[in-house]
Amino acid sequence: MQKTLPKKEKDRRAKVMVVIIAIAFLACVGNLFRIQVVQADYYKGKAEENQLYDTEIPAQRGTIYDSEGNVLAQSASVWLVYIDPYSVPDDSVRADLCSDLSNALGINGDTLMKKLKMTKYRYLVIAKQVEYDNKEKVVEIKKKKYEYTQDGKKQYAYGSSMVGIDPDVKRYYPNGNLASHIIGYTNSEGNGQAGVELYYNSILSGIPGRKVTAKDAYGRAMPLQYETLYDATNGQKLQLTINSNIQRYLEEALKQAYIDNKCAYANGIVMDVNTGAILGMATMSDYDPNNPRQTDDAEVEEEYKRLQELRAAKYEESGKTPTEEEIKKGQEEDRNNAKLNVFYNNVRNQNVSSTYEPGSVFKTITASAALDQGVADQSTKVDCVAGGIKILTQTYHCNAHTVHGTLDMVGGLKKSCNSYFITMGQRLGVDNFYKYFEAFGFTEKTGIDLPAETQPKAGVTYHAHEGMTLIDLASSSFGQSFQVTPIQMVTALSAIANGGKMVRPRFVSRIEKDGEVIKEFPVQVIKNQICKNPASIGVIQDILYKVVHVGLGKTAGSKSFHVSGKTGTAQKAHNGSYKSGTVDYLLSFCGYFPSGKDADGNPVKPKYSCIVCIQKSGLPASGGLMSGQVFHDIAEGIMARNVRYDVSSSRDSLSCFIPEVKSGNILAADYVLSHLGLKTTTEWSGSYATGNPIWGTAEKETKEVKLSKVPMTPEGIMPDVMGMGARDAVYLLESRGLKVIIKGRGKVHQQSIAYGKPYRRGTRVTLEME
Repeated sequence: MQKTLPKKEKDRRAKVMVVIIAIAFLACVGNLFRIQVVQADYYKGKAEENQLYDTEIPAQRGTIYDSEGNVLAQSASVWLVYIDPYSVPDDSVRADLCSDLSNALGINGDTLMKKLKMTKYRYLVIAKQVEYDNKEKVVEIKKKKYEYTQDGKKQYAYGSSMVGIDPDVKRYYPNGNLASHIIGYTNSEGNGQAGVELYYNSILSGIPGRKVTAKDAYGRAMPLQYETLYDATNGQKLQLTINSNIQRYLEEALKQAYIDNKCAYANGIVMDVNTGAILGMATMSDYDPNNPRQTDDAEVEEEYKRLQELRAAKYEESGKTPTEEEIKKGQEEDRNNAKLNVFYNNVRNQNVSSTYEPGSVFKTITASAALDQGVADQSTKVDCVAGGIKILTQTYHCNAHTVHGTLDMVGGLKKSCNSYFITMGQRLGVDNFYKYFEAFGFTEKTGIDLPAETQPKAGVTYHAHEGMTLIDLASSSFGQSFQVTPIQMVTALSAIANGGKMVRPRFVSRIEKDGEVIKEFPVQVIKNQICKNPASIGVIQDILYKVVHVGLGKTAGSKSFHVSGKTGTAQKAHNGSYKSGTVDYLLSFCGYFPSGKDADGNPVKPKYSCIVCIQKSGLPASGGLMSGQVFHDIAEGIMARNVRYDVSSSRDSLSCFIPEVKSGNILAADYVLSHLGLKTTTEWSGSYATGNPIWGTAEKETKEVKLSKVPMTPEGIMPDVMGMGARDAVYLLESRGLKVIIKGRGKVHQQSIAYGKPYRRGTRVTLEME
C-alpha cells in the first residue's frame, strides 16, 4: 500500500517546481532578449547571410592622363568567376566542372578540386580580372548540364546553379614601362601600391557598389525581381604635369647610358623651372606596371650569386661548416630574396627615395651664398697649390691631386676646384653656410606629391647646425659628407634658373570628375627670393653658362641652343671602404636650358631644368663626360620637338628636301637643317623660323635656307609617317599641332589619319607600331 505524502511535503515540492519553471521561463525570456535586442544585428546578419547574396561591385578607378590628355592608366570592365561548392552534387560533377573551368580560365584543375572539397563557404572566387574572351567560355559552361547518378537514378546539375560571374575591374597601363616610377601600379584588390596610384589612392579609388540577391530554400539565386543594385561611384580623374614625349626622350637617353656603361643606376628629372611642374622623371632599371613583379632572370641570378657569396663569407668568418640541409635551405632562401630584391630595386624611385652625395654640383650653391653674402665676387682669387688646402687637421685635394693654380670664381666653377670652394665655405662660416643650405631646401622634403620621399635628418643625412665643425664645413662646401635627393638638387638649381624663386615640384595639375574640373593645383612658391641681392643670381647664371661652353660641362652643350649647368663626381664606399675596386662613382650633371643670350644680347628665359645621376663601379670618371652626354641627348630631344619639319611623299626620288621648320625655335631650326647638309642664313628679327624655299622642294645646287619669323598655320594636311620610328614620327606630328598616341614598339605600320587628309590642330592621332 503506497503511502500518501503529507500535505506539507506536497506544498514544498510544488514550490520547488514553480521556482524551477520560473527560472526556466526567465532564462528563455532573457535569451530571447539577448537574441532580439542585444545581439539583434548579429542574428539579423546571419539570417540575411542565409537568405541573401551580397556581392560587391567594384568602382572604376579614375583615369590618369599626361599633360596633353594621353592616357597613362585606365580601368576597364572585366569579370570575376566564382563557384557555389554546395551546389556541386558529387565528385564526378566536381571533376568535370573543374576540368572545364581549367580549360576556360587557364587555372590548375587539381588545385581547384582541393579548394572545392575544403571550403566552408558558398561563394568561392576562383578567378579575378577575367578578360572578355575567357568570360564567354565561362558563359558556355553556365549553359551546360552535368549528368550524375543518385540513388540509382540519373540526375542533372546545371552550370548556372554552380558557377557565377560578377563584374570586376582591371587596371591597364597602355604605354607599358613608360613613366612607371611616376604612375606606380595597383594590387589585385585595385589599391595603389606605388607612385601617383598610391599617393592619390583615395581620389582614384571611388566607392564600390553592391548587388543584393535573394536565395531560395536551396541556396539558389532567385529571379531578377528579388535583386537590388547599389551603383558604384567611380574614381576621379587625374591630369599630370608630365609630357609623354619628354618622358620618352628622358627614358631613352637614360636606358642607353644604363646599357652602354653597365650602370648600377641611371636616373633623371626634367622640370619646368618657373612652375615646378615635373615634365619627366625616370629611373633605370624600370618595370611594367601591368606586371610589376616580373623580373629579369639574369638580374635575379646575379643577385642570387651575390647573396650566396655573402652567406659563404659569413660561414667562413664563423669557422662553421654548413650541413647539406643548411646549404639547401640557404639556397632556397637566397633565391627567394634575390627575386624580391630585384623587384624592390625595380620599383624604387631613386629620384625621391634615395640619397646621394651631390659632389661638385653643390658648388653652385656655395658660390651663390658667397656672392650674396658679399664674401667674394667673380674676380676673387684663390690659389690651388700642390699641397692641397688644410683645414685644422684635415688636408683636402682636388680630383686626382690636380693643381689649378690661381683661379677666380669663374675659373673655380669651370675647373671644379675643391680648394676654391673650401675657401668660400670658410669665409661664409658655419652660420651663413647653414642659412643658405636651409634656404635652398636641403633640410626638408620638397613636398612633391609622390610617396616615400626621403626625410632629411640632421646629424644623419647632413651635418646638424649645432656641432658643425670647420672640417664638416670644408667637406660640405664642395658637395661631400652629406646627402640629398635628386629632386632636392634639381629644385634648388631651378631656383637659380628662374632668378631666385623656390617653387615646390609637383606631378598633378588638376582633378576631374564627370568631365568637370573640380580642383586645380596652382604653382606653389616656397620662397619668393632666396638671395637678398637678386644680382648675385644673375652672376651665378652667367658663370654656369660658361661652365658648359668653356668648362668641364662641354658635353652637355648644344649647337642649337645654350645650356647652363654644373657637373658632379662623388664617391660611394662599400661597407665604409674606399679601397680600389670597392668604390661606386656617382656621376651627375644638373643644368637648365635654353639659357644665355639671344642674338640681340637679351637674356633668354630658361624653361627646363634637368638632372642626370649615374652610379657606376670602376675607375674614376668625370661626371661631365658621362652624365653630361646623357643631359645633352635629353635636351636635344626636348628642344627638337619645338621644330616643325616635314618631307613630301616623293622624298625618295629627290636628293635633298627642305624641312618645314615653321614655328620652331630658330636655333633648333638651324640645327635640324644643318644636319641635313643645308646651309642657313638667318634673320634674327624673331625667335621663330620658316623654310625658304618651300619645304618639300629639291635644292640640288645652293642647298641654302633662309630663316625668319612667320605666323603659324592653324590647319594642315596629314603627313606620311609610315615606316618611321616612334621618335621621328612624334617629332613630326607634334610639331604640326597633333596629339600622338603610340601603341606598340618598332616602326609605324598604321596611322589613324591617312596621309593627305586634312586635320585640325589638337587632333589625336594613333600610331600602330610594328
